Amino acid sequence: MSSKFHFSDLPIDNLSFEETLDLIDNVIEANNSVTLTDVNAGKIIQIREDSVLKNYVLQSDVIQADGQSLIWASKILGSPLKERVAGIDLIPEIMKIASKKDRKVYFLGAKHEVVREVVMKFKDLYGENIIAGYRDGYFDHNHSLEIANEIVSTNASILFVGMTSPLQEKFLFENHEILKSLNFKMGVGGSFDVIAGKVKRAPVWMQKYGLEWFYRFMQEPKRMWKRYLIGNTKFILLVVKEKLKK
Repeated sequence: MSSKFHFSDLPIDNLSFEETLDLIDNVIEANNSVTLTDVNAGKIIQIREDSVLKNYVLQSDVIQADGQSLIWASKILGSPLKERVAGIDLIPEIMKIASKKDRKVYFLGAKHEVVREVVMKFKDLYGENIIAGYRDGYFDHNHSLEIANEIVSTNASILFVGMTSPLQEKFLFENHEILKSLNFKMGVGGSFDVIAGKVKRAPVWMQKYGLEWFYRFMQEPKRMWKRYLIGNTKFILLVVKEKLKK
């Protein structure tokens, strides 16, 4: 078991990137079932304001820090996390594991043309047999039980859900019992758009210095300014509050 960084009532697992991949590899090999949830500064604030989302996240088997600001916060608060583990970076490595172990992957989320492009890219790399199936994320959530059963029927071992929060967490945890037959499940937010080439990811140096939010803001300033200005301010104040408690 990994040590935990307890922040804003969330027990965040202190795992490196390689340790996370080893955990996933071992889970698949042992035919166990694990759900991983990523959190960053924005989601921390969202969780504080949405008790239902918080309940979903707390049900996760692994809670991972996907945000440089969380790494800095852990150091400031005296419980340093090893490193940021981004969902977008995990996906291609998990696909390698799936290929090596002859497991199938299901992709759920984004627009139809986006998720289809993601599937085609991985088919080109690993062949058709790695794909269990896919569908877009624009569906009536009253039908989520039906979709979960459909996913299970494909004999998928791995599920990536690429939707916004709290929709992806809602799907994963309201269908938790049905999806137990899958070895690994993970919400990946907007990662499909990046893999499909629809959205550009920040340069590595900006990722390193925690400026991905600024790069995203520059792409869509009218849509993103409020989320980042208010969200980042709330997160900084939260870190200060936690520091004063200590």
